Amino acid sequence: MKKLTIILLTVLAVFGGQFKASAQGKYGADSAQCLLYLSYYQEYWKQKNYDSALPNWRKAYSVCPATASQNMFIHGTRLMTRQLDKIKDPAQRAAIIDTIITLQDQRMAAYPKKRVEIMNNKGQYMINYRGSDSKYIYDNLSGIVAELGTQSSGSILVNLLQSGIALYREDKLSADDVIALYDTVSDAINGADAKNDAEAEDNAKAKATIESIFADSKVASCDNLIAIFTPRYEADSDNLALVSNIVKLMNNAEDCASNDLYLKAVTSMYKLDPSYRSAYALFRLNSARDNVADAARYIEEAIADPESDETVDAQYNYELALFAYKNGMRGKAYEAARKAVDLDHGYAGKAYLLIGNLWASSTCSDEVDKYARFWAATDYFQKARNTDPTLAEDASASISSVSRYYPEASEIFMYDLTAGQSYTVSCGGMTASTTVRVSGR
Repeated sequence: MKKLTIILLTVLAVFGGQFKASAQGKYGADSAQCLLYLSYYQEYWKQKNYDSALPNWRKAYSVCPATASQNMFIHGTRLMTRQLDKIKDPAQRAAIIDTIITLQDQRMAAYPKKRVEIMNNKGQYMINYRGSDSKYIYDNLSGIVAELGTQSSGSILVNLLQSGIALYREDKLSADDVIALYDTVSDAINGADAKNDAEAEDNAKAKATIESIFADSKVASCDNLIAIFTPRYEADSDNLALVSNIVKLMNNAEDCASNDLYLKAVTSMYKLDPSYRSAYALFRLNSARDNVADAARYIEEAIADPESDETVDAQYNYELALFAYKNGMRGKAYEAARKAVDLDHGYAGKAYLLIGNLWASSTCSDEVDKYARFWAATDYFQKARNTDPTLAEDASASISSVSRYYPEASEIFMYDLTAGQSYTVSCGGMTASTTVRVSGR
């Protein structure tokens, strides 16, 4: 107490001559009392004697204007939160929580430059102490996010969405309301500008959590999405933000990529903002629907896009090869399979197996080529087996299958050919140098 008395005397000596002049200034009409109790509580605060700091802080808070000290609100908040750890009575706890929230509002009013930080803090206190009240959280965090937008903290965005989903389950919000809420929080977290690596990491975690809880909520069932977004799409199909959102939501929903709305939305998205990714999505969609010509066109556009790199082009070429083979476009399948190997040798085994099947199933008019196609097929099956050990069993089975069609030695002799001789075969839009093979060898 002696130390505090000395401090008080020092305060009076320094500020005594200014009290009358500053009666309505920074420290208010009763500036002596304000400075006195500010000094008392701050000294106890420095000593970490929070129990003694609290009554002196209360007095400072009651006599000082908000402009006296921003720390008065920061320290006061911490002192109030410490009290919550000690008090169990619900009425007393409610009063302290109201005080904590009020302190944030008063600090914001007096120090507007800190508004973003304070509003996020206020939201977090609401989450911490009123988090079980979904309606309270939804109503209050909605206002904070409406004002702060992309400056909202990840925790506030996550908890706002959770509260909306909880109200939906209580039949207090519609599916449309929750989907709109998801749009709001997604836009906010996607547009957030992190100030440092830690904040960037927090934002990434919040984004993943938002996606996860929304998907788990089942609010955006495929039926709900179709019912909600079909009229919106029909009214505004050239709205890129709308169609992109439809695609995103339907991608996240279970079994929701085969309906007409999804196909229309992806098609519109590609028209409004072409990219190799959206072209590829359209290939997959049209392929699943057996729209052969459209599917082939879209994947070729995806491959031709200068934004796609060689790794992507290799994948797309291999998928085009499979698709073309399935749909009888043999020349296109052969060409795409070879390009896949050229771009990424990791596709070699699978591509060689596919080319082997192309040769084995080709139609050749020349008498020798009717046999030679099986020789060429064998070459590619052997390449597949040697290139990719995981394909050894399939490749060996394919070799056994085509070897049954090798000619007899006497039969091939009539064409002036012998086993082991080189031979060039051309049919079905393909050409290959192969080796003459006969039955039993």
